[in-house]
Amino acid sequence: MKLLLVLGSDDNYALIAKSLIPLGCELIRYRHVLKAMDNLDEINPDAIIVSARDFPRHWKILVQFVRNEHSKEMCPIIILKGPNFTAEETSKAFFLGVSGVVDDALDKPQEMDRLQNILGRYTSIEEKRKNQRYIVEPCHRISFLAVNLSGKSIIKGDVKTISCSGLSFMPYPHLELNEQALTKEYNECSLRIGDAIISPICRLVRIHEPVSMEFMHLKNNEKQMLDRFMEEFPLLESR
Repeated sequence: MKLLLVLGSDDNYALIAKSLIPLGCELIRYRHVLKAMDNLDEINPDAIIVSARDFPRHWKILVQFVRNEHSKEMCPIIILKGPNFTAEETSKAFFLGVSGVVDDALDKPQEMDRLQNILGRYTSIEEKRKNQRYIVEPCHRISFLAVNLSGKSIIKGDVKTISCSGLSFMPYPHLELNEQALTKEYNECSLRIGDAIISPICRLVRIHEPVSMEFMHLKNNEKQMLDRFMEEFPLLESR
């Protein structure tokens, strides 16, 4: 995958290179938006990352220029935003056709995860999307509870990570689990994902906190709801 980076920051370039080159990405960097635009046809990138902090005015020009010829599917564009990038600017970015907005603090693992996840929606980046785990934040509106774990009637969980195949959570009240708990399936679980509530049959795969559960079975319509939610996950924090 050929990735065009329009960045002024050497630090962020180094972080992106360290993360994406092992995934099979070829990186081409420009420090000037207009030069990148002049050479866009020659570069023919599979995706573009541009820093709104480094180019607070010209990123919009670049997005409009690219979208005149290339759709989101043909060439996704990701904006790296700084602290002064407002909600209004985020809305404008999506209106213009960007594929995602990520905080430019890429030294934080969750921000690099978001960057990779958005790229994975549109490109052939080499990762196992089905089992890719995402860090959960309050804005994602995810919660979990289970019945009859460790003999307790109802256990709620502060969900820490989630994927299409399972989740990890910090239970409350505190659980004391033994190895025998790993042999059981739990039929009375409830998972809220955004506005929807689904009822997976789960199996414990880790008894130490954070506890991990594997989804053993979901009804067809609930599986579709979860898959759709996970497909949209990388953009939820920006909407």
